[in-house]
Amino acid sequence: MSMMTGEVDAALNEFQQCLGTENVLIDPLTLKTYETATFKTERKIPAVVKPGSTNEIQACLRIATTHKIPIYTISTGKNVGYGSRVPSCDNAVVMELSRMDSIIDFNEDLGYVTVEPGVTQEQLFQFLKDQKSNLWMDATGSFTSHSLIGNIADRGFGHTIMADHFGSVGGMQVVLPTGEIVQTGLGRFDNAKAQGIYRWGLGPYIDGLFTQSNLGVITQVTLWLMPAPQCYEKFFFSVEREEQLPELIDLLRPLRLNGTLRSAMHIGNDYKVFGSMQQYPWDETSGETPLSREVMDRLSEKWDFGAWNVSGALYGTKAEVKNARKAVRRQLHGKVKSLRFLSEGLVAIAEKIKKPYQWVTGINLDEMLKVLRPVMGLTKGVPTNEFLPSTYWRKKTAAPAPDDADPDADGCGLIWVAPIAPTGGVYARELWEIVKTTLIKHGFEPSVSITLLTERAMDCVINIAFDRSVEGEDERAIACHDELLQCLTESGYYPYRLSLASMGLVKNDETNYMNLMRSVKGLVDPEGILSPGRYGI
Repeated sequence: MSMMTGEVDAALNEFQQCLGTENVLIDPLTLKTYETATFKTERKIPAVVKPGSTNEIQACLRIATTHKIPIYTISTGKNVGYGSRVPSCDNAVVMELSRMDSIIDFNEDLGYVTVEPGVTQEQLFQFLKDQKSNLWMDATGSFTSHSLIGNIADRGFGHTIMADHFGSVGGMQVVLPTGEIVQTGLGRFDNAKAQGIYRWGLGPYIDGLFTQSNLGVITQVTLWLMPAPQCYEKFFFSVEREEQLPELIDLLRPLRLNGTLRSAMHIGNDYKVFGSMQQYPWDETSGETPLSREVMDRLSEKWDFGAWNVSGALYGTKAEVKNARKAVRRQLHGKVKSLRFLSEGLVAIAEKIKKPYQWVTGINLDEMLKVLRPVMGLTKGVPTNEFLPSTYWRKKTAAPAPDDADPDADGCGLIWVAPIAPTGGVYARELWEIVKTTLIKHGFEPSVSITLLTERAMDCVINIAFDRSVEGEDERAIACHDELLQCLTESGYYPYRLSLASMGLVKNDETNYMNLMRSVKGLVDPEGILSPGRYGI
């Protein structure tokens, strides 16, 4: 979409009249932060507008439509590794919704909350705590200041029984690019008693049209919450060889499918686990990259983790957790290393014995507990910033404290690629071979986590980590990303979501599907002003 300078100036003047000059950002240094991600981008932004209400969003969209100026929506802009705050097209005004941070409704009995786009993980967690609620939210391992709706809009996931965030949506309020407001589900009936609790509504179900798309701006979501279980236990185990991955997946699949394991199961390889504990071991490698298998094996032995490391949680009554624990033990007996079930009581004991434990075994239990605490918290819906320093993996300067981490500003290099596959060992083997071969070829560690996301599907999150301050690393990372995405899709493994780097690169897109999406786009956004190019639409 081309723009005339006069149209931009006229639009900015109208934005300022509508929102106030303090909510229309045009300072070049500020705009530069919105143009910066954890990988190379070349988008330019003329302004950032920050509406504080649904009415102001409507006004902004109408201004953009009148002047035919693209406008790109973000919530709090914490989409690190996928593009952060950078728009999907050049010269788009960024519309940030962080000022809209109200919790509109809350129902303890039915277990739901209605939020605006600026409501963050930490805000909802603190709200539930202040309410002395018996309900848990689900959290990602990203920023505590990450928007709940922002994650839902890309169909992100977390760690508990409610890990599928879009699957926990009971209804939405959406502003179309032309300014009309749409209530989904039963919300379109003013007097409907079941608004927000029966997602399907009446007639065609349309909520999915507003995720991973550019068909509207989500301004409210009713999100279902999880009753705190009577009993909760975390468990961990590992396998020693990377060749054991297919067997591991096939062992876990029946437990996920029959409901023994009800939450998302996470499996991290040794590179992933080590990267969550510290930065690149430059001294161990004499400055060479990537981290070799020999060095990784030595570090794994030192820290007592395996080639593949599994964490999961059991939820339910005491009897249900006891039975689930027995089923897990029976299924895994003799086939995995160091299966441990941990309650909060056992973690408290570990805190007390960590020093003598290190004297006797040589294992630094304190460092392991630093990782364990936030991992356990995530499986109880407790947001944390503790994993943000892992984005500084290849940086030679020390990572900041978790709450001070700013990967975009600090030149951290990170691109996520996240293909979906059926939960089966044969698919895991093929995925791993593609990932390992491609990343090592381009000089990056094959850092991977696999999540048994549903009863039948697993997601493989691949971490291309680098240092943007090193000359040529941006280009090398993008080349790796492009080849990896091509190899994965040619083999039938498509991402569950796309980064800015991936949009437009997914081939073999079914023509009739995209024709339908473009027809809908033309209907709701005749001038094509909202986030052009997002997810190829």
